[in-house]
Amino acid sequence: MTAGTLNVHTCTQAKTLQHTATHCNTLQHTDTTEVTAGILNMHTSTHIFSKVSSINICSIHCNTLQHTAARCNTLQHAATCCNTLLHAATRCSTLQHTASHCHTMQHTAAHCNTLQHTATHCNTLQHTATHYDTLQHTATHCNTLRHTATHCDTLLYRHFTLYKMPIEQPTAQCL
Repeated sequence: MTAGTLNVHTCTQAKTLQHTATHCNTLQHTDTTEVTAGILNMHTSTHIFSKVSSINICSIHCNTLQHTAARCNTLQHAATCCNTLLHAATRCSTLQHTASHCHTMQHTAAHCNTLQHTATHCNTLQHTATHYDTLQHTATHCNTLRHTATHCDTLLYRHFTLYKMPIEQPTAQCL
């Protein structure tokens, strides 16, 4: 039985018991009036004893019904509290799921930031490597020019030595 069904059932039962208790109180009041009237009218003691016994039984029954109605009201209050707690627990579970999802997203964002930092570092290294390759190419080219200039100087020196003629020497510079 669900909390909602329990609540409706409890409410119906409480109303029935309250109605019965009210009816019982009415009967008790009526019987008391009749007993008083019976004593005043000098009814027989047997009749009075019978009426008093009926009143006592009715009174006990009435007290039991009143106690049951009070218990029913307590159960109805407990069912209402239970419904409230059930709602709060559902809300708490939803918030806990949301917090877990948020934590996962936060972890993913941190991982993404790490990957982005790594990619930036990789791009910097790639740029540096490209710059290094350019410098290396330039150095190789400079070394080739220097070698050519040295070879040229050697040839000029031989030419000058062989022919004893001055020749203008081009100057090769490497930066």
